[in-house]
Amino acid sequence: MIAVLACKFCRFAIRLLGRGGTDFPGRVALKLCPNLLGQLAKNVTTVIVTGTNGKTTTSRMIEQSWQDAGISFFANRSGANLLSGVTAEFAMNSTFTGKCRYTHALIESDEAAFKAISKFVDAKAVVVTNVFRDQLDRYGEVTHTLENIKIGIANSPNATLCLNADDSLCTSIAGDAKNPVIFYGIQTPIYAARVDELSDAPYCIHCKHAYEYEYVTYGHLGKYRCPACGYARPEPEVAVSDVVISDGEHSELIFSVGGVQYPASVNLPGGYNIYNACACMAAGKAMGLDLTVTAKSLSGFACGFGRMEKFQIGGTDVRMILIKNPAGCNQVLNFLTQRKEPFVFVACLNDRAQDGKDVSWIWDVDFERLVEMGDTLKSIYVSGVRAEDMALRFQYAGFPVDRLHVVKDYGKLMEQATKQNAPVFVMPTYTAMLDLRSTISKRYGYKQFWE
Repeated sequence: MIAVLACKFCRFAIRLLGRGGTDFPGRVALKLCPNLLGQLAKNVTTVIVTGTNGKTTTSRMIEQSWQDAGISFFANRSGANLLSGVTAEFAMNSTFTGKCRYTHALIESDEAAFKAISKFVDAKAVVVTNVFRDQLDRYGEVTHTLENIKIGIANSPNATLCLNADDSLCTSIAGDAKNPVIFYGIQTPIYAARVDELSDAPYCIHCKHAYEYEYVTYGHLGKYRCPACGYARPEPEVAVSDVVISDGEHSELIFSVGGVQYPASVNLPGGYNIYNACACMAAGKAMGLDLTVTAKSLSGFACGFGRMEKFQIGGTDVRMILIKNPAGCNQVLNFLTQRKEPFVFVACLNDRAQDGKDVSWIWDVDFERLVEMGDTLKSIYVSGVRAEDMALRFQYAGFPVDRLHVVKDYGKLMEQATKQNAPVFVMPTYTAMLDLRSTISKRYGYKQFWE
C-alpha cells in the first residue's frame, strides 16, 4: 500500500530529525487512503481505552498485563490518540502490504476522537475511565464529552464495555447501549481527608435532583443515589474491596471479582491510580485473562511519560505529573497534601491548542490546601507560557511571595528546583510536559517520550 509506505517514510524522516512526529505520518497516510485504519485494523483484536482522566496510565497497566499473559500486541504508547495518530501506529506495526504483525492492539483514544476511531476499529472491549469537565474550548461541558463517548459506543456493537460504576455520568452509558457491561468501582473511601472540589455532576442525569452520597472518593465519584427517581450506583462486578496501604510510592489493594479475592500492589501512588488499576482488572475480565496474573502485573508496569514519571536530577528525586483539568489537578493535591516530608512544587502552565486556550480552570483548584502545608512546602516554581497567571493564583491562595519563583527557561527551572535538598514534584500541562521532558532528556540522558 502506498499509504502505508508513505506513513513509514514520514515517521523515519521525522525520527532522523530527532522529533516525535506521532500524528503527522498518519495525516499523510489518511490523505492518500481515508479508509486506511479500517483496512489495517481488520482481524486485529483491539481494546480501546477512553475517558477524561487516566487513559494513559490505565493503558500502560493493561499493556503490562498483556505482556505477562503472553499476548502478541502493540500499543500507541507515545500518546498519539487521535485518528491520525492511531492510524500511524497501525501502519507502523503492519507490513508494507497492510498485514498487522500482531494479533492484538491496545489503543488509547482521546474521548473526542473516539467517535471517529470507532468507525474503523471493531473493538472487542472498550474501557471508559471517567467523564470530567476538561478543556472547555475544545470539549465543551461534560454532557458533550459524554455524548461523544456514546457515539463511539454505538459504533462498537461487538465490544464489552468496562464502565466506572462510581461515575454517574459513565454509568449512564449502559442505559443506551446493548453491549455486555462490566462495572468496576471502589467499595470504600480512599482518602482520610480530601481537598475541596466542585462536582462536575451534582444532579441526577435523569431527573436533575441532587444526588445523595454514602461516600465520595473524589470529584463526583463515589456511592451515589438519586432520592427522587432511584437512579443509583450499580454494584460493581470488579471492585476494590479494601485499600490496605496507600503511601507516597505505592498502594496495596484487595480486588473482589465474583467472590474471589485478588491482592495486588500498584507501583504508583495516588487514589486516582487505584481507579486505573481497577479498570485494568475489568479489562482483564473482559478479555478472559487470568486475573491472578493481571493483579500481579500491577506491581511491575512502567508508567506513561509524564504520569507520575520519576527522574533523578543531580541526586534529587523528581516526579512529573500531568495536569489538564480541575479534577485531575485536585487529585495530585490530594496526593501531595498527605506528605509529611518537605518538598518543592513546580507548576508549568501553557495555553496552546493541546492544553486548552482557557486556563481559568486553575481558579477551581484548591491550591489553598497546598499553601496550608506551611514549611512542608519549601518553595513553588512556576513556568510555561502562562506562568504569570499561575503565580497570581498562588498569590491569591496566600503563598509567601519570597518563596514563589517565576522561571521561564526549563533548563534553569530544573537547576534551581533541584538544589533545594528536597524532592521535586512537577505539574505541567500537556505541551509544557513535552517541552520540559525534552529538556530533561537532552540534559540528563533520559529517553525521549516517543522512545
